[in-house]
Amino acid sequence: MRIPRDVSGEDLIKRLGELGYVATRQSGSHVRLTNHSLDFEHHVTVPLHSALRVGTLNSILNDIATHLAMDKSDLMRTLFE
Repeated sequence: MRIPRDVSGEDLIKRLGELGYVATRQSGSHVRLTNHSLDFEHHVTVPLHSALRVGTLNSILNDIATHLAMDKSDLMRTLFE
C-alpha cells in the first residue's frame, strides 16, 4: 500500500486516537501524542500542517508500527482504509 499524499496533521491525530494515542501537549504547531496501551509510554510528535510530507508521515508510521509490533502495511490499512 502506498503512503497517502494528502493526510493533514489533524487527520492523522484523529486516526491515531483510534489506536489509543491521546494528545498530551502542544508546542506551537506540533502536537505530542502518547500511548499507554503497552507496558510503557510511547510518544510521537505530529506537526499540524495541512498536508504532511511523505517522509514525515513515513517516519511517524514506522515508529508507531515498531511500537505496536505490527507490519507497517497492516498499520496503514488500519488507519487509512
